[in-house]
Amino acid sequence: MSTFIAAFVILMLFFVLMSVGYIIKKKAVEGSCGGLGVLGIEKACDCDDPCDKRKRRMAEEERRAKLEKNRII
Repeated sequence: MSTFIAAFVILMLFFVLMSVGYIIKKKAVEGSCGGLGVLGIEKACDCDDPCDKRKRRMAEEERRAKLEKNRII
Protein backbone atom coordinates (compact mmCIF):
# COMPACT_ATOMS: atom_id res chain seq x y z
CA MET A 1 0.00 0.00 0.00
CA SER A 2 2.85 2.38 0.75
CA THR A 3 4.22 1.82 -2.77
CA PHE A 4 0.87 2.82 -4.26
CA ILE A 5 0.70 5.96 -2.14
CA ALA A 6 4.29 6.91 -2.99
CA ALA A 7 3.63 6.41 -6.73
CA PHE A 8 0.44 8.45 -6.51
CA VAL A 9 2.20 11.29 -4.67
CA ILE A 10 5.02 11.35 -7.24
CA LEU A 11 2.50 11.39 -10.10
CA MET A 12 0.56 14.25 -8.52
CA LEU A 13 3.83 16.13 -7.94
CA PHE A 14 4.61 15.92 -11.66
CA PHE A 15 1.11 17.16 -12.54
CA VAL A 16 1.52 20.11 -10.18
CA LEU A 17 4.95 20.99 -11.59
CA MET A 18 3.67 20.79 -15.18
CA SER A 19 0.70 22.99 -14.24
CA VAL A 20 2.94 25.60 -12.66
CA GLY A 21 5.15 25.61 -15.74
CA TYR A 22 2.12 26.04 -17.98
CA ILE A 23 0.77 28.90 -15.86
CA ILE A 24 4.13 30.71 -15.75
CA LYS A 25 4.91 30.39 -19.47
CA LYS A 26 1.32 31.03 -20.60
CA LYS A 27 2.05 28.94 -23.64
CA ALA A 28 -0.05 26.15 -25.09
CA VAL A 29 1.08 22.60 -24.55
CA GLU A 30 2.66 21.26 -27.74
CA GLY A 31 3.89 17.93 -28.96
CA SER A 32 7.52 17.38 -29.82
CA CYS A 33 6.92 16.46 -33.47
CA GLY A 34 5.03 19.60 -34.52
CA GLY A 35 1.72 17.88 -35.23
CA LEU A 36 -0.29 18.87 -38.29
CA GLY A 37 1.96 21.87 -38.99
CA VAL A 38 4.72 19.52 -40.14
CA LEU A 39 2.36 18.07 -42.74
CA GLY A 40 1.47 21.51 -44.08
CA ILE A 41 -2.08 21.41 -42.73
CA GLU A 42 -2.92 24.81 -41.27
CA LYS A 43 -6.10 23.81 -39.49
CA ALA A 44 -7.44 20.52 -38.28
CA CYS A 45 -10.98 20.85 -39.62
CA ASP A 46 -9.81 21.46 -43.24
CA CYS A 47 -13.09 23.20 -44.09
CA ASP A 48 -13.49 25.98 -46.66
CA ASP A 49 -15.25 28.41 -44.31
CA PRO A 50 -13.77 28.51 -40.78
CA CYS A 51 -16.02 28.81 -37.75
CA ASP A 52 -16.62 32.12 -35.96
CA LYS A 53 -14.14 31.30 -33.20
CA ARG A 54 -11.41 30.62 -35.79
CA LYS A 55 -12.28 33.83 -37.67
CA ARG A 56 -11.96 35.87 -34.48
CA ARG A 57 -8.62 34.24 -33.68
CA MET A 58 -7.33 34.90 -37.21
CA ALA A 59 -8.45 38.54 -37.01
CA GLU A 60 -6.69 38.93 -33.65
CA GLU A 61 -3.49 37.40 -35.05
CA GLU A 62 -3.65 39.76 -38.04
CA ARG A 63 -4.22 42.75 -35.74
CA ARG A 64 -1.25 41.79 -33.58
CA ALA A 65 0.95 41.33 -36.66
CA LYS A 66 0.01 44.82 -37.91
CA LEU A 67 0.71 46.34 -34.50
CA GLU A 68 4.09 44.61 -34.35
CA LYS A 69 4.94 45.72 -37.88
CA ASN A 70 3.98 49.36 -37.26
CA ARG A 71 5.55 49.59 -33.81
CA ILE A 72 7.70 52.70 -33.42
CA ILE A 73 9.72 51.61 -30.43
